[in-house]
This record gives sequence, C-alpha cells and structure tokens, in this order.
Amino acid sequence: MKFIKMHGAGNDYVYVDGFQQDVHRPEELAVRISDRHFGVGSDGLILILPSDCADARMRMFNADGSEAQMCGNGIRCVAKYLCDQQSDRGSQLTIETLAGVLSVDVTADTENPAISQVTVNMGQPRLQRGQIPMTGPQQDQALEVEIRVKNRTFTASCVSMGNPHCVVYVDDVEQFDVAYWGALLENHPLFPERINVEFVEIISGSEVRQRTWERGAGETLACGTGASAVTVAGFLTGRTQRTIRNHLRGGVLTLEYCDDETVMMTGPAEQVFTGDYPWPEA
Repeated sequence: MKFIKMHGAGNDYVYVDGFQQDVHRPEELAVRISDRHFGVGSDGLILILPSDCADARMRMFNADGSEAQMCGNGIRCVAKYLCDQQSDRGSQLTIETLAGVLSVDVTADTENPAISQVTVNMGQPRLQRGQIPMTGPQQDQALEVEIRVKNRTFTASCVSMGNPHCVVYVDDVEQFDVAYWGALLENHPLFPERINVEFVEIISGSEVRQRTWERGAGETLACGTGASAVTVAGFLTGRTQRTIRNHLRGGVLTLEYCDDETVMMTGPAEQVFTGDYPWPEA
C-alpha cells in the first residue's frame, strides 16, 4: 500500500490515495500505521476518496482507530495533495467530510514547493449542548460552564466545529499539565462521545497560545478544528477579537470568525515523505 506522510503545523497524518487503491479495515490500519515505534508514526490515518458531491471525500481515523468527523489540519493537506497531483484541477476545491462539504483555497509557496498555505472555510460553529454533544438541557449553549474534575473546577467554553471541543483558559499553558487534565476532561461524564480539549493562554486580544489534548490521540502539535473553536469561544465570551493568530506547538494559524458566523482558517500544509506499507488488499 502506497502512502504519503504529511503534516499541517505539526499535526501529522498518514494519507492514502483512495482514488488509486482500496483500503480495507481502516480502523485497524490506523492503529498499526500510527504507532511511532512499530509503524510509520502519526496522529492518525486519512483516506482521500472519490466523492459524489465534491472534488474528493476525506475520512479521518485517530491513532486509536476511532473515526472523527473532521480535521482542520488534515483537510489542508488533502487539498495540497490533490492540487499537487492534478495541476489542472485549480486551487479552489471542495472536500466532503462527515462534518459537511468544505471549501478550500490552496496557495503554493514559491520558495519551497513542498509547502502550501491553505485557507479553509471551516463552516459555522455548533453551540447547543445537543450539537456538541453534552448532557443537560439540549437547546442550551455551554459557553461558560463549570466542570469539576478531581479537586479542581474549570470554567470552559464548549463548541463543535464538526468535532467537539472544550476550551479552557489558563495563565501559563507551557507549564500546564495537559496530559493529566486533558485525559480527565476528555472522559468527563458531561461528554457522552468524549471531547477534545484546548488549553489556551491569551497573549492579547488578537493573539493566543494553544495546546490540544485530542480524544483518541493524546496531545498533538496542532488542531485546526480546535483552533477554530478557540476563535469562536474567545470572541463570544469577549476575550479575543474576531481575527486572531494562534500559536500552536507545531506552528501558527491565522483565523477569522466572520460576520456570517463561518470561521476561515489559514495555515501550512507540508509533505514529509512517501513510502510503501505492507497491508493486505482484503
């Protein structure tokens, strides 16, 4: 099986071109190929597939084999791959995900052809508890909810950008114990399908620093849907402006929460290497 290793701001996945080959048992493959000691090593597996309603369809599996609705960093890499493979396709694409069909615009980096800057319309946030999902009154929003874990109470903002996110603001994100508190919040009874957790330090009204605990993967170097949720939560709670620069461990994303309530995200997509992996055809 041929694969491509790519990353967006350090959020790395193994990509397989489903236009050219069939992939059987992707949940099992995701676990094996993501292993950083015995596999290729990644945050998960992304399949690039034909679509009946868009230029391509994307399926994304976490490193534990669970399927997620969307990945903001992953979709940028899918768009770059499609443009690289078919130069006549154009720079504006649509990609089908479990969170809907998203529009993507690719700009090549003239100094380094391995890298592209990609802008994605991440769509509108889902703010009701039932849309995230959370327990409790399903029509209510959860932009300022208290969550008690162990001996600590967090004030969190919960938003879905196709994937569910819980945004927690801290004073010093670099010193914060993301692994300990992230695992506890991910599996809190409030979240019947578990949750991704963003720990965020506000630098200014237009700049933040983020670390992400991703359900099914642990801490990742970047999370595009998480950064989008941070943009929405920050603006709606009065902490940040509509447009921010978000410093993640793997790089910087620029995001805007537009007047039409969609989130536009711009960031890098980079190919690392290609290879072959021994995986049976059936």
